[in-house]
Formats: sequence, structure tokens, C-alpha cells
Amino acid sequence: MRIGFDYGGTKIAGIALDDQGNTLATGRVATPRHDYDGGIRAIAGLMDRLEKDAGQRATNVGIGVPGSVDRETGHVTMGNSVWLHGKDLRGDLRDALDRPVAIANDANCFALSEAVDGAGKGAPVVFGAILGTGVGGGLVVHGQVIEGANAIGGEWGHIPLPMPMDDERPGPECSCGVRGHTEAWLSGPSLAADHARRIGLDPDNGPKAPDVIAAAAGGDPAAEETLRRFEDRLGRALATLVNVIDPDVIVLGGGLSNVARFYETVPPLIEAHVFGDRFRTRLLQNVHGDSSGVRGAAWLEPRV
Repeated sequence: MRIGFDYGGTKIAGIALDDQGNTLATGRVATPRHDYDGGIRAIAGLMDRLEKDAGQRATNVGIGVPGSVDRETGHVTMGNSVWLHGKDLRGDLRDALDRPVAIANDANCFALSEAVDGAGKGAPVVFGAILGTGVGGGLVVHGQVIEGANAIGGEWGHIPLPMPMDDERPGPECSCGVRGHTEAWLSGPSLAADHARRIGLDPDNGPKAPDVIAAAAGGDPAAEETLRRFEDRLGRALATLVNVIDPDVIVLGGGLSNVARFYETVPPLIEAHVFGDRFRTRLLQNVHGDSSGVRGAAWLEPRV
């Protein structure tokens, strides 16, 4: 049996899976914010509940966390859960749970989940692209997460928007403080801010992304133009990924992955910028939805 945890800013979710990916038990607890030791205790308590509910002991335990994870030390950096920074989370959980624990960035867990038994099942190379409050990603090759030497593999949100138009320079400020990054254009809040700027509103007081999407579906021309700009930018950004890693499948996650039209409108916009005379990469919606992160954590392989 495998157990995975998704350590979020407001909740810690857990799941127990059998080796075929069937769900045996689930649970969640509130995250003890700014309380590192409290988080360890919360995970240990949730682990006990999951094992009791499933009626067996877990052989594999993994945890997905926001931020970058040093593959040698297991320390977390650059995430919003600042109380985790610099801590030996992997080692402390290993001691608390009395077994090896794997740890990875939550976007990598999303990608792994969709590669193992989700939208990318059976594909050799899968890129998971998250379009939510931020823009994150993960790369899985032959079932293995590619973390990279600097533990930033898949962080496409922090590359500049490719082939920027004149009115896209220097671009909005990204969450990391740099202008023009992909995240500053392709997150949900970024879509809403772009729309607000175009219709003359303060981005802080304009409609949210779901409102813009609904307005476009209802025939609002300004909202429709906003979505077309978004789709064009998404096509350029994903084309750059295709030109570099050439994945078999790109799986979208996050709130904006639920916009059905993207799976029809965006592939031709990717193809327009892909090198060569053929384009075979499939753009797909995730299968496991909000459960992808915690399921991916369960599929991680701990280092002994």
C-alpha cells in the first residue's frame, strides 16, 4: 500500500492507494500554519488514520510540498509555506513515521500522477502544466520525475513569455518580482488583470477569471478578446516547451484547465511555433483533478 500527502497552505490531504492505483482511504486535516512541529504531528496522526481505515501498513510514503525541494537534503525553499524553509522535512517525517519518506514539489506530484494513471498514462514523456493561482509544472520521463540539478525542473512559469508583442513589453510583474514572466500572463489572476487593464479598470477591483470566462461564453466581445490573447500567449509558451523537451503529452491542471475550449483552440497555436513539419504532442485535461497532487505523492519512491 502507498500513502501520499499533499502539504498545502490551508490543509494537508492524505490518500492510501493500492499498487493498481485504487483508493483505499482518504483524509485531510487543517494545516498548522507557521507551526513546523505541529505539521509533523498532523501528518503522523493522519497517517495512523489512513492505515487504520485501509487495514494495512503502508510500504511507500510520499509528500508533495509547495516550493523547491533539494534532492540531496530534502530541504524546502522558495515556497509560500515559509515555516518549512530550511527544515529537514524528509528526515523529520522519516523519524516520526518510522519509515523512509519521499518528498517532491507539488507540481511534480501532479505531473507524476497524470503520467502514471491519468491523462498521460502510457506516454513516455509527460509535462504537467498548472494554470491556477500561479503557473507551475513538472516533467516526467518514463515514469520518473525530472527534478534537475537545481531542483527547478518544470518551472516554466518563471521563464519570459516567448516572442512578446510590443504591447507585452516589459510585461506585468511576476510573483517573483521579475517583469514579463509566463506566470505574469497565464495564471488565473493574470488573466483577470489583463482583462481589467483592457477595459480600463483597476486590476485589483476588476472581474475575476471565472467571471471573464463566463462573460466570453455569454458573447461579451471584450471578454472574448481577453481569452483569445490568453490562448495566443499559452500557445507560444507551450510551443517553447515542445521545442525544448518534445513531450508526448501536455496535461493541464489548475482552475483554468477546466476551460473546455482551450483543448480545441490552443493546439493550433502551439503548432504554429513548433519547429519541424509535424506536431504530435497532445494537449489534455487532467483526469484526477484536485486529487492529482496527493495521488502523485503516493507514487513517489522513497530513497532508502
